[in-house]
Parts: sequence; structure tokens; C-alpha cells
Amino acid sequence: MTALSDLPRVVPLFSETLMPRPVYQLLSASLLILLGFWSQLACTADAIDEDDALFEFDDSPLAQPLEYPDWFKRSFLDLPLDLQEATEKGKEGIIVYFGQHRCAYCKMLLEVNFGMADITAYTRRHFDIVPIDIWGVQEVTDTKGEVLTEREFALRENTNFTPSLIFYDIHGNEALRLRGYYPPYTFRAALEYVADKHYQRESFADYLARGEQGTAFEPGDLNEEEFFIPPPHNLDRSRFPSKRPLVVFFEQGNCHACDVLHGQPLQEPGISRLIRKFDNVQLDIRKDTPVITPTGERTTAKQWAKDLGIFYTPSLLFFDEQGKEIIRVDSVVRFYRLRNVINYINNRGYLYEPDYQHWRVNSGF
Repeated sequence: MTALSDLPRVVPLFSETLMPRPVYQLLSASLLILLGFWSQLACTADAIDEDDALFEFDDSPLAQPLEYPDWFKRSFLDLPLDLQEATEKGKEGIIVYFGQHRCAYCKMLLEVNFGMADITAYTRRHFDIVPIDIWGVQEVTDTKGEVLTEREFALRENTNFTPSLIFYDIHGNEALRLRGYYPPYTFRAALEYVADKHYQRESFADYLARGEQGTAFEPGDLNEEEFFIPPPHNLDRSRFPSKRPLVVFFEQGNCHACDVLHGQPLQEPGISRLIRKFDNVQLDIRKDTPVITPTGERTTAKQWAKDLGIFYTPSLLFFDEQGKEIIRVDSVVRFYRLRNVINYINNRGYLYEPDYQHWRVNSGF
């Protein structure tokens, strides 16, 4: 394809002195259209390259430990005091960051999202960020005045996937919770959702859906897998337990992250073999497909996703044989994390260790 930088050398070939004016005008108009097409194609290619970087990183533990940005708050881990200081500076609250020093997803947040000047500036203007090490032993005073260690705090708040972020408003109430890594456009929306107090009026899922109404593509087809159970979807396990655990894939068409999940992690032989030990169901969060949930409720895919608070695709929800949700992966996921979560379920680790991270470390993963 001709590079855009080469186009100025092409344009002078069409000259009014070399051809009749109507032909010249027609060719000039055609060239302008072609220029627009090339420009749009280049922008699309850039967007695809950016998406590839966001969804196709190595998520195995880092060789070198991470360091927090120097603008993260140097806190005494007294959250009421942190809130008071943030309020006095005119901020909308604090963000408690739960992380691990060798977490690849944490690195993506710190280096990619906070590597963008607009995101960093907006975050610093509206919030103070208080970092918590999920394995740490320092004492934390939570927003209600309870004192516990960093590790105990992380366990209580069920921060299974790092980085996890909890947004607290100026009154110490939770405004939003993010589990795992989200790409910049979702993360930026989360910041605005809290800073502009949309959480007082609507869910984050509804806020995102409202913002996408004017830009959403036409509904596209979902990625098919031969291990998906076809409809009708009667997932009821409340009266008669199933013989196998269940995974529900909440997806939508025109979803690059969904394409990556199906094209890469689910094609890895080990993951592909393990996932077949589950009952697997795929639901489109935009459609009114009838479904009976694992607890026996009649609803639709769209309504169930809304009731569950699903705002990111793909989201994978894991249920046991009795229909109880064990764990969900509702953020960016790659090979290492997905493989470990599947092993956690297949090996029945959740029966004796309810905390996924503790199980992962003790199991040597």
C-alpha cells in the first residue's frame, strides 16, 4: 500500500495542463476520496495495533518487582485520614489500589494506563491513590475504623485479581470496584463515572451502555466453539446438581478482547483440554435470549448480565455443580491467569481455600 508520506509526490501527476478540466476534476475528487480511505485505514491499523498491545501481553509473574509511581500517596494506611486530606484538597475521594509487586496486570495499569498523560492528570486532579500490598502485614484502618493487616483487608475485600481498585467517595462509601486490568478507555470511563458522581444515579454497566449508544457497531456474530452447549439454556442446578462445573461466557459481537480470547488462550492445548471438563455456555449480553439461571430463575441473557453487574466482555463466570458462583474473570485475561483459574476449579481448590491467590501461591503456580 502506498505510504501517506509518498502521496505528495503522486498528486502533481494529475495536472490541468495535461488533460481536459472535467477529467482533471473527476480524478482530483477521486484522489481526495482515496486519500480519506488511506487515512481511515491507517487510523484503523493503529487502533488494531494498540488493541493488540493491550490484550496480548505476557501475563506470567514479572522477573523484576514493580515500583509505585512517585505520585501515589505515601499513606500511613489510615483511610479516614486519607479521605479527610483528599476532601480538604477538593478531591472526590480516594482510590485504594490492591496490587502485587510481580503482577503483569499491575504493570499494564501502571505503565500503559498511567503512562497516558491525560489519565494521570485526571486521576491526580480528582483522587488520591492509596497502595495496598495484598501480601503485606502493615496495619490498615478502613473507612469504618476497623484495624486489620493489608493481607486481611485484601482477603475481606475479595481482591482475587490484581490490580483491584476500590473507589471511595468523600463520605467513605464505596462508589465503584474494579477487579483486574481494564484497557484505558474503560478505565478512563470509570474515573469519570466516579468523579462526576454518576454512581449516585446509575450502575457502571448502564453508564457505559449509555455512552456506547451513539458509537456502537451493528451487532456482530459471536465466536463459536464446538464445546459450547447450544440453546435452549436451562442452567438450573438448584434442585438437581450437575455432574460438572459450569462456565458462562458473557460476550458480544465486534469485541476485540473476545476475539483474542478465542484466538489465543482458548486455543492453547492445555487450556483447551481443561475447559472441556466444564459445561460451557455462551451468552450475548446485548440479546434477549431466554435463559434459566443456575439458581432456577427465568430471565434473559441481557437482563441476567445487568443483574450480575457485567460491564466488560468477555466475562467468564464459574459455577459449581449446585449452581453457586465460585469466581468470575471480568477483566482482561491471558494464558497464565486463565489456566490457573481453571485449575483452581478443576482441582476443587475452592473447597478448602476460598481465596484464589492464597491457593495459587500454596499450589506453586
